[in-house]
Amino acid sequence: MKAVVIREFGNPEGLEVIDVPVPVPAPGQVRIATEAIGVGGVDAVIRRGTLAAYGFRAGHLLGSEVAGSVTAVGEGVDASWIGRRVWAFTGLSGGYAEQAVASVDDVLPLPHGLTSTDAVALGASGVVAHFALERARFAPGEAVLVRGAAGSIGITAVQLAARNGAGSVAVTTSSAERGARLRELGATHVLNRSGEGGQDAPAGFDVVIDVVGGPQLPLFLDRLNSNGRYVAVGVVGGQPPADFGTRLMDAFRRSLSFATFSSDTVPGSDRNAVRSSQFADAALGDLRTRVHEVLPLDQAALAHRKMDAGEVFGRVVLAP
Repeated sequence: MKAVVIREFGNPEGLEVIDVPVPVPAPGQVRIATEAIGVGGVDAVIRRGTLAAYGFRAGHLLGSEVAGSVTAVGEGVDASWIGRRVWAFTGLSGGYAEQAVASVDDVLPLPHGLTSTDAVALGASGVVAHFALERARFAPGEAVLVRGAAGSIGITAVQLAARNGAGSVAVTTSSAERGARLRELGATHVLNRSGEGGQDAPAGFDVVIDVVGGPQLPLFLDRLNSNGRYVAVGVVGGQPPADFGTRLMDAFRRSLSFATFSSDTVPGSDRNAVRSSQFADAALGDLRTRVHEVLPLDQAALAHRKMDAGEVFGRVVLAP
């Protein structure tokens, strides 16, 4: 089968399409013929070599979420899974392929009316948005800022904050056109990437959900209200300055909080419960996804170039 691996870390041209054996599901696993493969920010971070310290090596097969139909099951897995349409989390490897394996504990059936492309636009990112707001102790009436809102995590976070009674939902994004699209999803104020602009936007925020990180993170810490909570869920813009914590100490009397969040720390049963609920909402149109573009699997490098260039609104999806 065809699969996409990292031949060389760095720019997207380091991705290579190769032939690999069809995987055999181990005990407790299922094999899925992929119809849609999510291309996420974590894939780009791994490809750049940012996470080399975690043991990623050349030849790594990218991809963490897929949707499609189950074609085989491993020992101990109910054979009734075969033929079912599912979404699956494959870990941090194995998704960019014509067939993928996943633990049955990380597989969910797709409701009628939810496409495979919409499933991978929501599956991993929706859970992050939900639990990040929970980690921030978000409460109705509060002012929320979603930094880097044009990606799939940000798009879901905007909707969840709005429908759960935020007093305001500000977003940072790169263009007025993207801002208009985010307003359709519940944003009330649109700021530029530096956090400026936005007529009548709040001067401060009770909650900041940050997908970006990078050198400007301290500027957004300064935008927290007293007792404000800042949750970083990604570093697609790079690592923040090593001394960013001094901003918190300088504002000691304002009782600010900073946290990182990874959905890896949430029990699988809790993740699956939220994901199933979000899939049901999306099938009914109560939670909206945004698929920027569907590209063939062999154009994974193009998908990454689009992400690196900041062209993507929502999620790029690969289709074998």
